[in-house]
Amino acid sequence: MKALLSEAVGGPETLALREVPDPSPGPGQLQVRVRACAINYPDVLIIEDKYQFKPPRPFAPGGEIAGEVEAVGEGVTGWKPGDRLIAMVGHGGLAERILVDAKMAMPLPPGRDFVEGSALILTYATSIHALLDRGKLQAGQTLLVLGAAGGVGLAAVELGKAYGARVIGAVSSEEKAAAVREAGADDVIVYARGPFDRDAAKALAQQFKDAVGPSGADVIYDPVGGDYAEAALRAIAWEGRYLVVGFPAGIPKLPLNLTLLKSCDVCGVFWGAFAARDPKANAAHLQTLFRLWDEGKIAPKVSGTWPLERGGDAIAHMAARKAVGKLVVTMD
Repeated sequence: MKALLSEAVGGPETLALREVPDPSPGPGQLQVRVRACAINYPDVLIIEDKYQFKPPRPFAPGGEIAGEVEAVGEGVTGWKPGDRLIAMVGHGGLAERILVDAKMAMPLPPGRDFVEGSALILTYATSIHALLDRGKLQAGQTLLVLGAAGGVGLAAVELGKAYGARVIGAVSSEEKAAAVREAGADDVIVYARGPFDRDAAKALAQQFKDAVGPSGADVIYDPVGGDYAEAALRAIAWEGRYLVVGFPAGIPKLPLNLTLLKSCDVCGVFWGAFAARDPKANAAHLQTLFRLWDEGKIAPKVSGTWPLERGGDAIAHMAARKAVGKLVVTMD
C-alpha cells in the first residue's frame, strides 16, 4: 500500500510517498481501507515534533479518517468487511490502509459520503466539549468566535447557533467572513493580521468590544492565540469564560489583572484528554452531534480536497492559515 510518511523532522515538503506493507489486524482491531483523511492543525505540528505526542518515525500524519472495513481482528464484534466507518486515529491516516481500535470506530451514517464523514469528529467534538462543558454556554448569551472560518471555528459558530446563542464571528478576510455568515453567525468582523503594535492591539480590542456590545462576550472561543488573545479578553463579560483552544498565531501571555477585573475564567480545552478520561460523556456528545447533523443544524464544510500524493500541499495550506472549514485528502 501507499503511505505519505514523515521520515525526518520538518514541514510538509519533507513528506515522502512510499510503498509499505499492508497492516494485519490484531485482537480488537479493524483493518480499514482509508477513503478520506481530514487535515487538522495537529498535522502541521506533529511532523515538526511540536505536538503533544511524538510518534516514532517513519509515520504517516493524519488523525481523522473515513473508510471501509476490510478485515476484522480476533474478538471484534459488531463489525464486518464492507462496513463504513469514521474514526479518530491520532496519526497514520495518510495511507491507503490503517489499523483502527474497534472501540474507537463509529458507523458512518447512510447517505453520508466519506469526505464529509472524515471532517466531522475532531472539530465538532472539540467545539461541543468546549462550549458546553468548559464554556457553560446558555441560550441568549453572546459567543465570540476567533478564527471563525477555520474547521473548529465554523463548528463553534454552528453549535453556538444550535444552542441559541448570539454568535459573533471574527476572521481575517472578507472571503472567510462570507463562509461564517453562511454558517449562521449573527455578525462578523474582519480583523487585521498580526502581530500588532500597542496602538493596533488597542484598536483590535475596541473592534471586539464594539462587536459584542457593552455587556461583553459571555464566552470567547479562541483557536488562534497570539496577539488576538489579550484583545479578545478585554471584550469579555463579567464572569465570562475564555476558552483556550489553539495557538496557530503563537502562545499568548495574558495579563491576569484582566481576569480579576472581569471576574472571568480562562479555561483550557483539550478534547482528546477529555475523551480518554470521560468516554461516556464524550460518547453522549458524539450522539448529539450525529443528531444535529441529521437535523441539518451542523454540516462539515470541506473547502478543498487533495489526492494522497499531494497530501503535503493540504498540510501546507493549513499551516498558512488559508483553510476555510475543513481540508481533506482522498485516496481514490
